[in-house]
Amino acid sequence: MSYQVIARKYRPQRFSDVVGQEHVTTTLANAIRQGRIAHGYLFCGPRGTGKTTLARIFAKALNCTGGPSVEFDDADPRVKEITEGRSLDVLEIDGASNNGVDQVRELRDTAKFAPASGKYKIYIIDEVHMLSAAAFNALLKTLEEPPPHVKFLFATTDPEKVLPTILSRCQRFDLRRIPAALIVKHLAWIAGQEKVSIDADALSAIARGADGGMRDAESTLDQLISFCGDRIVESDVLSMFGLAARAQLLELVDALLGGDTPGALCLLDTLTSSGKDLGRLLADLLNHLRNLLIFTVSGGDTGLLSAGEAELAALARQARLVDADALTRMMEVLSAAEGRQRDVASKRIFMEVTLLKAMQAREATSLDAVLRQLKALRGQAPDSGAGVSASRGGPAETRSAPVRSEAAGRAPEPPPAPAAPVPQPAPPIPVAPTPVAPPPASRPVPPTPPDAAVLVLSSAAPVEPPPRLPEGSQSAESVWQALLEHLATAETLLRSSLRQCRVEGWARGVLSIAHAPEAYLDTARNVAAIQTALQVLTGQSASVRFVVAESLAAAVAPAGAGAAGSPNGGSNPGPRPTATAAVRPTDPKSAEPRPKPAAPVLLDKEEFRNDPRIRQALEVFKGRILEVRAPSDTP
Repeated sequence: MSYQVIARKYRPQRFSDVVGQEHVTTTLANAIRQGRIAHGYLFCGPRGTGKTTLARIFAKALNCTGGPSVEFDDADPRVKEITEGRSLDVLEIDGASNNGVDQVRELRDTAKFAPASGKYKIYIIDEVHMLSAAAFNALLKTLEEPPPHVKFLFATTDPEKVLPTILSRCQRFDLRRIPAALIVKHLAWIAGQEKVSIDADALSAIARGADGGMRDAESTLDQLISFCGDRIVESDVLSMFGLAARAQLLELVDALLGGDTPGALCLLDTLTSSGKDLGRLLADLLNHLRNLLIFTVSGGDTGLLSAGEAELAALARQARLVDADALTRMMEVLSAAEGRQRDVASKRIFMEVTLLKAMQAREATSLDAVLRQLKALRGQAPDSGAGVSASRGGPAETRSAPVRSEAAGRAPEPPPAPAAPVPQPAPPIPVAPTPVAPPPASRPVPPTPPDAAVLVLSSAAPVEPPPRLPEGSQSAESVWQALLEHLATAETLLRSSLRQCRVEGWARGVLSIAHAPEAYLDTARNVAAIQTALQVLTGQSASVRFVVAESLAAAVAPAGAGAAGSPNGGSNPGPRPTATAAVRPTDPKSAEPRPKPAAPVLLDKEEFRNDPRIRQALEVFKGRILEVRAPSDTP
């Protein structure tokens, strides 16, 4: 008698011999006992999990002598005919080679005849998804209403390709991948029958390489017996499969969890040099991290894992090195790499980069953790004090205190405080460039929303309001000088532009300012800044009136240097030419801007460098000033 391979020699012959598919064998056995036998069955699942084997065992149970019966005799002539494939009533058809409509029509015509010796005429169609659409359609009517003596048993590895009209006419059974522990147990029994000595590590390696397929495991064992004889060790299995040893895999996981980049790369180099399959290594890493994640989140429950004693001990040790969030991030990196590694040119480089990304993902902080930290900081933030409050989803009170660096050489000037309201309402102010912190009793501060993130920038010195000009000494020159000094803190660029202008008068809360024709100062922002400063300095509702003086440029230019260098920073108090141009409207909403070339501005570059807002921006963005240029310096 010729040699018979292990996969055929030890093929299950009864329902009780099938390994790892109890959900299918129990259902079929109960259907036979209860007489609830359908006319069509579909067995789906990966290769080597028992689809065709179950169809043959079911056919034996249906056509055995005295059947249908679950407990049939293996020596029964009808059973032996089915086992040897020579039964006239059980026809096994390969769907890949008989996928045409003509073969299905022939099957449909022969199905009308009664069985030769058994009770049923049974058609077993393997790889049924290979049938063409026309063949499926030719089979539909017969499958829906077959003769009473006809049963259809289909097997496929790709049920998605089977027409829905076929699926709806069959009872579907999805076969699972067989757990590694059951494969190891069954292979150990076969090795005992074959009188072969094989260690437990070798059996585990075979089960890992089989990936849930019993036929693949049996074929590998058959090949190893031919290669090694009656003694098989783990190294033989690893060299055949290209797998990494369990100890090497655990060592690599230890390096990943510990952030040992040199150790992980050296171990990967060793595995690559010895010819290990990097795709298989990536799958083994994912499977081990999955076991580690389940072990961590379940509190050490081993019932959900398919691992040996040595691996369980390693899981208990590694669970103390990492948390569930870090494991999830590492598995996301490895899962994304598993889908791409088949298409890369250099698998080694790709694997090295993947391991580095996995170690970086372990050290990363998730967005949820950042939000939790921000909420904790919000709960510890003080309710009062100078600062900037940024909230999300609701209003917030904004308070800022200018902070000047010690390198600037002068102390910070405090922001102004609001004056008591007067009967005359102030004109609308669209933009307030210098926010003023009101007294707590005058205006309530809206509460911060519960989910707001708060950022506080506290000042080094207490904030005090600027001095207010007495009503008896509010002349045009005093108001002008106080305005320039006040703008030196918050509006440096505006102050530099105003120093080239001239005050025309101060009467009834209106400040008249004359400027050159080329200047363009009556913008909404400038008007709002000047009005706010005047209200703070004078304690009354104030507005600004811009006047164009044609001769101001010629009159101010020679005196500008002296004015700029004067201690008070004001304009020349000498004789002033008369303003001849028309007065522009000061209401920012009614003003009609006209395009004009930018006026030359004498910018104090050192003062610009020491501006508190500029220095604060440099600190926030970690920058430095390379060059300061006025608009007139731009080429």
